[in-house]
Amino acid sequence: MRRVFRFGLAAAVTASAGLAAVIAWPIGLPLESLDLEGDVNRGAYLARASGCIACHTNAAEGGAPLAGGVKLQTPFGTLYSPNLTTDPEHGIGGWTMEEFARAVRQGVSPDGQPYYPAFTYPFYANFTDQDIADLWAAFQTVPPVAEPSKDQEMAFPFNQRWGLKLWRAAFLEPPRTEPIAGNGDVWNRGRLLVEGAAHCAACHTGRNIAGARKLDTEHFKGNDSLPGGGKAPAIDFETLRERGWTVDSLAYALRTGITPDGDAFGGAMGEVVLYGTGFLTDEDRLAMATYLLDEHEGG
Repeated sequence: MRRVFRFGLAAAVTASAGLAAVIAWPIGLPLESLDLEGDVNRGAYLARASGCIACHTNAAEGGAPLAGGVKLQTPFGTLYSPNLTTDPEHGIGGWTMEEFARAVRQGVSPDGQPYYPAFTYPFYANFTDQDIADLWAAFQTVPPVAEPSKDQEMAFPFNQRWGLKLWRAAFLEPPRTEPIAGNGDVWNRGRLLVEGAAHCAACHTGRNIAGARKLDTEHFKGNDSLPGGGKAPAIDFETLRERGWTVDSLAYALRTGITPDGDAFGGAMGEVVLYGTGFLTDEDRLAMATYLLDEHEGG
């Protein structure tokens, strides 16, 4: 009996030490000084392409732009998008551009805590320093809203942020935005947008039991288990072609929300068009459609 007790005590001490190590484990790369002049207009464009407005503006309840509060129900609990206005207490008005860069590209808060991957930071990891400077300049023009972000309602153990460090170690991958030689500027621009800023795979790719995307087996193959019970159709090139999509009709749908059969996008995709792709240039929408409908995906 004494031996069993000793074994149990040793196991408990080992587990406690391991837990303490994970909690103390620092994540993210060190902050690097950014001394760049941002372009407000380019930053606003990139924010639209990246879905910032749709995710951080509670339009359904008349919320102020980028003041947060959008509800996202997941299998692990309920999340609310935070306040991204310039309010120094409740928003990001007290941040530095370097802290903003780490949050956007690495998913790490100013106090070193990991963000839940519902925030699509994995798609923004390859944003350039100039991209960050432009976004930062655009966010500085947002009026402050003195409204605190809602607390996340995650069930145990998912409310323990240290666990996200293990998730990151197991599943976090860089975005597939690097250009592929020989595929042309238009295709590569589409790849940069689709696989990066526009984060199409966030909804249109299946996920495993841990909530990570199945990139190797279900990339763009659709997702029947979106947060809140929604569904996202497959947008791989085979399915798009079988359903009668062309580059021109897809580019048109990204501008208007109207499908080739005269129907309209609804739900989340309707919001993507309304707050995001509808503001892009014709050239960028054409590039996205070109990439999605090309069988030689290269990624």
